[in-house]
Amino acid sequence: MRICKIIFTIIFITSFFSCTKENVIETEDNSNDYTLVWSDEFEIDGQPNPRNWGYEYGFKRNQELQYYRSTNSWCVNGLLVIEAKRDSFPNPIYKPGSSKWQEQRKFAEYTSASLHTQNRHSWMFGRIEMRAKIDIGAGLWPAFWSQGISGGWPYNGEIDIMEYYQEKILANFAWGATQQGKAIWDSYRKPVSELGGADWAAEFHVWRMEWDSLQISIYLDDVLLNNVNLSETFNKDAEGKNPFLQKHYIIINLAIGGNAGGDPTPTVFPVKYQIDYVRVYQKL
Repeated sequence: MRICKIIFTIIFITSFFSCTKENVIETEDNSNDYTLVWSDEFEIDGQPNPRNWGYEYGFKRNQELQYYRSTNSWCVNGLLVIEAKRDSFPNPIYKPGSSKWQEQRKFAEYTSASLHTQNRHSWMFGRIEMRAKIDIGAGLWPAFWSQGISGGWPYNGEIDIMEYYQEKILANFAWGATQQGKAIWDSYRKPVSELGGADWAAEFHVWRMEWDSLQISIYLDDVLLNNVNLSETFNKDAEGKNPFLQKHYIIINLAIGGNAGGDPTPTVFPVKYQIDYVRVYQKL
């Protein structure tokens, strides 16, 4: 999930079916070595399992329009559903004249949900996979991403396994720049029209991250989108840590608008982000 993206390293890939990067480290295909260590299949109707998922609440980042609430997500028919609604929800931290954007809005025009495994489950290395269906309406910003358990953003590292906004699918990595609070970005963007547009969005798709001590790769339906060599991802602050050599936790959210999401006015609400499963595999 993009947080004030200032410094970009954009990876332009001309063909979805031949996307490569020069720094991809060739490794042996040993998919059978992975063992399922954690999953949520969302088979029980009702609220998501609280042993697996916590929630974000309120206005969180990027000057997005939605107010996050737990009641905008539920499990039904084997799916986790995150529903974004056009709303008029009173902002409990509203302060007239405040300089903070989270406090300036008397009402939230939209509500949605953001779930995470922070302080519940986290992992270092392995394969993290989600099967989901996203809505590609204007102003929508669904994401499936991770952050490191230690350090503040961006020095804890961010992996955007899936983002969608403004008609593009994204796959990104971020770590700390020299300037405090700024990020170095290795980003990939693919116009959703080149995947099939509305017909593509009507189907479920599988996003996958594969991560070891040398590199991280992000795939969509088994096609490589982006890859980063971990020899290049050390933070540029005084500590100089590598945020991808620590455990990360997962976030799944549906944002609206904000500084990158676009104008949601043309979109008919409510809209749904539907997740079939989230699975984590490791080599034991």
